Amino acid sequence: METLEPAVVAERIAALRSEHRALDERILQLAANPDDELESKRLKRRKLQLKDCIAQLESLLIPDEPA
Repeated sequence: METLEPAVVAERIAALRSEHRALDERILQLAANPDDELESKRLKRRKLQLKDCIAQLESLLIPDEPA
């Protein structure tokens, strides 16, 4: 991944967290309807992808330590 400005990375993290929360709410809504199991699985998979992406971006914000 290319080097990005910390402010840009922080903005992207905020957007991904917002999407992650929205998916969480939607998954809770689908839990009440067992007919949408496939949709629920798809949303959970996307939520995990977002979590991984957020973690990767957060690691970009951590400065490298000199050896």
